[in-house]
Amino acid sequence: MKYKLFTKTKKFWNALRIDLEKAEKSIYIEMYIFWDDTKESHDFVDLLSKRAKAGVEVVLVLDAFGSRELKQSSIKTMKDAGVEVLFFSDRIRRTHRKIIVIDDKISFFGGANIKQNSKQRLDLQARLAGKIVSKPFLRSFSYTYKMCGGKNKHILHHCRKSFFGKIKSFIIENLPGHKQYKLTDYYKEQLLKAKKSIKITTPYFIPPRRLMALLDNALRRGVNIDIIIPYDTDIKTLNKINYHYIDKLMPLGIHFYAIPQMNHSKILIIDDKEGLIGSQNVDYLSMQHNIEVGAFFKQKDMVQNLLKIFEKRKKQSKPYKDMDIRLTLKDRIFGRFFRAFFYFM
Repeated sequence: MKYKLFTKTKKFWNALRIDLEKAEKSIYIEMYIFWDDTKESHDFVDLLSKRAKAGVEVVLVLDAFGSRELKQSSIKTMKDAGVEVLFFSDRIRRTHRKIIVIDDKISFFGGANIKQNSKQRLDLQARLAGKIVSKPFLRSFSYTYKMCGGKNKHILHHCRKSFFGKIKSFIIENLPGHKQYKLTDYYKEQLLKAKKSIKITTPYFIPPRRLMALLDNALRRGVNIDIIIPYDTDIKTLNKINYHYIDKLMPLGIHFYAIPQMNHSKILIIDDKEGLIGSQNVDYLSMQHNIEVGAFFKQKDMVQNLLKIFEKRKKQSKPYKDMDIRLTLKDRIFGRFFRAFFYFM
């Protein structure tokens, strides 16, 4: 499998821009956050419009909440150029995915969005090359495209039931109404089968109670668990929630590490032999509600590269046990209320 990993959002944008400029046939993008405030360095609105005018089929599926800052003028510019722009809107769900398929042979996926204030952020986005590995991403994209009301038969044929049955994919998803290759179940299965180590990076650590039980179970089996979480996230109200769950689980023996820079990547590594890269956070929304996608792999060089990224970020971090983080009575009450609210999830 030909691949490349991008550890910063800016590096991903640079690679994406090059591939978009070379696109000859089609560009399919499904993105949680797609804003038009990156024009100074990466004008994706203009680039996609130009490719559409050149005869390339360009389709965007954007989350209505995450991409709410995309200006109507930019949407009009793209539509006038021939870009199909659709929005996923649901009361409780978001499409939190970041999928891009170019010419049916180049695929990007991971955690990185498109908005200016994430440009210098630590993240993880993978690029895969080859028509075989792109087919599952096409299938996944076509499903969301259909949910948003897309009518293009060329895209819709990828999500036929017969196609689902034939593909045993390394791509796993959380999709409403479709349980095959379910991402949350896979995550739980990996925690259950771990024998030596579990390594996780996530920006937000708000695990459902079943996931907490599996982590506790792994500790009782003698599994070493390392979890890297930003000390200060981009959503300030979630900092104390992160601390609340760390405070509850750290005494059990989990090693938590605070990385000083905002780290938006989502990584799971089991026994240093199998890895998962995706869009899912370790929180209630990603695990229970949102549309997510991830890819698992056992390819040795890919796992080793993922381990290098993890260990490098671990060295940049400080153990939470060595930090003076204190939760006030108000923080603890709020944390208990939060846990009670999501108790049955």
